Amino acid sequence: MLTVRIQSPSQGTKRMTLSSSDKINTFLDKIQKEFGLGDIGWSLYKEHDKKEEIRTSRSKSLSSYNIRHGDMLFLLEDTNKNRFDHVPTESGYSSSESVKSGLPPDVAVIEDRVDQVLEKMDGRIERSRNEQLCRHGPSGKCFNCVPLEPFDEAYLKNADPPIKFLSFHSYIRKLTAGVDKGKFAILENLSCKVKSGCTSHLPWPEGICTKCQPNAVTLNRQKYRHIDNVMFENPFLVERFLNYWRTSGNQRIGFLYGKYEVHKDIPLGIKATVAAIYEPPQIGATNSIELLDDDKQHIVNQVANRLGLQKVGWIFTDLVPQDLTKGTVKHCRGNIDSHFLSAEECIMAGNYQNRHPNPCKLSPDGHFGSKFATVVVTGDKDNQIHFEGYQVSDQCMALVQDDCLVPTTDVPELGYVKESSNEQYVPDVFYKYKDQYGNEVSQLGRPLPVEYLLVDFTAAFPKEPLFTFKAGSVNKPFPLENRAAVGEVQDFNAFSAYMQQFQLEDYFKALSDFHVLIYLASCDMLPLKDKLGPLLESLKTDDEGIFHQWSKSEEWATVEQLLQAHAPSPPPRESSFVGPHAAPLPPIGANASQMWICKHCTFHNTVIGANCEMCGLPQV
Repeated sequence: MLTVRIQSPSQGTKRMTLSSSDKINTFLDKIQKEFGLGDIGWSLYKEHDKKEEIRTSRSKSLSSYNIRHGDMLFLLEDTNKNRFDHVPTESGYSSSESVKSGLPPDVAVIEDRVDQVLEKMDGRIERSRNEQLCRHGPSGKCFNCVPLEPFDEAYLKNADPPIKFLSFHSYIRKLTAGVDKGKFAILENLSCKVKSGCTSHLPWPEGICTKCQPNAVTLNRQKYRHIDNVMFENPFLVERFLNYWRTSGNQRIGFLYGKYEVHKDIPLGIKATVAAIYEPPQIGATNSIELLDDDKQHIVNQVANRLGLQKVGWIFTDLVPQDLTKGTVKHCRGNIDSHFLSAEECIMAGNYQNRHPNPCKLSPDGHFGSKFATVVVTGDKDNQIHFEGYQVSDQCMALVQDDCLVPTTDVPELGYVKESSNEQYVPDVFYKYKDQYGNEVSQLGRPLPVEYLLVDFTAAFPKEPLFTFKAGSVNKPFPLENRAAVGEVQDFNAFSAYMQQFQLEDYFKALSDFHVLIYLASCDMLPLKDKLGPLLESLKTDDEGIFHQWSKSEEWATVEQLLQAHAPSPPPRESSFVGPHAAPLPPIGANASQMWICKHCTFHNTVIGANCEMCGLPQV
C-alpha cells in the first residue's frame, strides 16, 4: 500500500491510500469522486509545470508511471473547457460566482433588476457633523459622524418608526462584511426530505442513516425580510377590488402585478409597487374562498411581462361589517384574542412563495427565499379598513414545500407538523419559548404557533397617486374579470360602451387599462390576440407614436368598424302635438331666431330662403 498526495489549487491537498497494482482509470475515478469533479475539465500531472500528464488507461497501473509512496501529484483545472459539474473547494465554496452558486459554471444566475441595482449601491447611512462632539473640520470624519453600516442595530432600533427586520441586502452585507469579504458566505435552502441515492441501506421506510436523514429543525424568528413594503399606486386600485365585498358581502382574492423597486426609507430596502390587481376565477363566501382553475393565467402573465410588470404578491379580504350606517368593520386580526395569519393562510403563502423563488448568487441552488408578498385587508383597532403585509419565513417555505406542515381543524393560529409514516419521513420541528420562570424551553411543533413563521411589513399608498395605466380614473371603468356573480360581465357590449366615453384621439388613454388589455388578448371574437405587441410596447414606453402606427393596422380598423356598428343610435325625434284651434308648434330643436312664418300658409320655415318650403310663395 502507498499513500499519494493530490494537490488542487481550489481545494488544497488531500491524501489517498492506494495499491501499486491499481489501474489508472480506477485511480482517476477515485480522484474524481474525492474532489467532486466532472467527467471533463481537469487533468492530473506528475509535475507542477504540466509535465507528464497521467492519462486514463484500463491496462496501465500506477507502477507504470513510477508513482511511489509519498509522491505529490498535481490536479489542475482547465477553465477554457465547458464544465457542467460543481467543483467545490475544501470548505464547500468557491470564490468564482458560478461555482459559488453550485450551478453549472457556464450558467449564470440572473438576479432581479432591483437586486442588481442594490448590489452596486454603497448602502451606508450618512451622518452629518455633530457640532458638540466632533472636533474636526467640515471635510473630516470621526467616530461620531462616520457613515454607519446598513445593518447597524442601534440605528435600526432608534429609527422612527423602528425598523424591526434587516432588509435582505443589508443581511447580505452583514454576511460579507468580515475580513474574508464573504468568501465563505453561503445561503443554503433548508430541506426536510430524505436524501436520495444512499447505498448504505434500503430506502425509507426499510432503512435510514445519518447521511441521508434530514436534520431536526429549530424554528427561529427570521432577522431579515426579502421585501420591506408594498405600495399601491393609487386608492382607485383597491377601491375597485373592495367593491366586490361591498356589493356581495363575500370575501375576495386577487393577484398583485407591479414592479420591485428600491425603498429609500429602509437601508438597501426593496418595495413592491402595485400597478394592477387581477382577480382569478373563484367562489367567494362570507368566511371562505375557493379558487378555481384559471385558463387565462398564462395570458395575464404574458401581457404583464410585455408591459414590464410581474406578479409580486396576492391580496385577500377578511372583512366583517360592524355598523353599516358608519361603514365600520370588526377588528378580528392582530389583537390579543386573535391571530395575524391562520395556519392555512401561512401554508398558502408559503406555496405561492415557493412558486416565485428569489434568484440569488450566494445560494447553491441559484435561488433563496422569495419576494412574493401577502396582503390582508381587514379591520384595525379603530374599526376602519386596514392593509397588513406579511411573508412567511424561509423555514416555513421549506416545511410547506416538503409537505411537513398542515393546519389544525379548530384553532386557526396553530399549525401541526406531520408525523413520519411509511410514505414520508418528517424531521422533528421545535420552537422555543420562555416559561413562567424566564427559562428558554424547546417544544415540539405539534401543535405549532404560526407566529414563529411570520415576517411583517407595511402596505400603504403614496402621497401623490401614481398611474401606470392612464385610464384608471375614468367615470365608467371597464368591468373586472370573473365578476359575473355581481353583474359585471366582460363582453363586446361592455367594451363598446367603455370606448364610447373616449374621442378617437383619446384611444391611447382608453387602452391604457390592464383589464382591457387582458380582454383584447383573450377574446376570440376580435382579431387582436396575436397583434398586441406594438400596443403593449407603446404603453410600456408611453410612446404614442408607436400606438398611432399600430392603430393604422387592418386588425384595429376592423375593431373600430365593430365599435361603430355597436354605437348607440341617436334618440328618435319627438313629435309635436298641436291641439284644436291652436297655433302650430315649431319643430323640436329649431332655433327661434332663424325661423320665419309664411304669411300665405302660416308655415314655420327653419331654413333661411326667399321662398316658403311648403307653398313655394315668396317671403314678403
